Amino acid sequence: MTKKKHDKSKSVEVVVSEKDKEEENEVIVNSKPITSVDAYISRYANIAKSEMVKSKIPASITLAQGILESGSGKGRLAVEANNHFGIKCHGWKGAKIYHDDDRAQECFRKYRHAATSYQDHSDFLTGRKRYAKLFKLRQDDYKGWARGLKDAGYATDRRYPQKLISLIERYELYKYDDEVLNQKEPNRVRVNSGLTFHIVAKGDTLYSLSKRYNTTVEAIKKMNNLNSNDLAVGQELKIPN
Repeated sequence: MTKKKHDKSKSVEVVVSEKDKEEENEVIVNSKPITSVDAYISRYANIAKSEMVKSKIPASITLAQGILESGSGKGRLAVEANNHFGIKCHGWKGAKIYHDDDRAQECFRKYRHAATSYQDHSDFLTGRKRYAKLFKLRQDDYKGWARGLKDAGYATDRRYPQKLISLIERYELYKYDDEVLNQKEPNRVRVNSGLTFHIVAKGDTLYSLSKRYNTTVEAIKKMNNLNSNDLAVGQELKIPN
């Protein structure tokens, strides 16, 4: 059944079906704006889970630190250097960027891809003795990890643990720890001999991967000798630097 609606200002009859009206109302009721934090989580959750499998660092902690340290990916270090964790040079031999922090123009690490920043974050924590106590905690003990990071000197902010815990609980980041601990297959990313490899997961497309790694669909296809845009779950792709 349809009803006629009369637009007096233009004297034009517009036919609106009951179904269209219902669908329009449904969209308005169910719409929910996506925040920058939501977008960040969607983009990097699988990388955090992959690092958890490899390094035993809770994905919830990694994501919360990334959100906090990078301003949900919008901070200067993240935008210009793909540095999502505020890791300073500390003998770093790679590319560098200088940024005001505790002191003016301090040296920070610069990466080609955000995924490399996530890997270096794992290496940074696993490779330093002052963080060793953290790895004696359960992988789902995000509160213990948050406090332990502050005690080990990762941040000078006294409220650092509370900020991490608040992010984890507000955005339910602990569910990613559960997924890994329950052996749900994460979307894996690894870096070997300077090359980044991505293991295709359900929902991945060449377009989404090109956005994640700041490259193009054509560049990924060329590096992997792909003749189409079709991907298979479990397929390993080389990612252009």
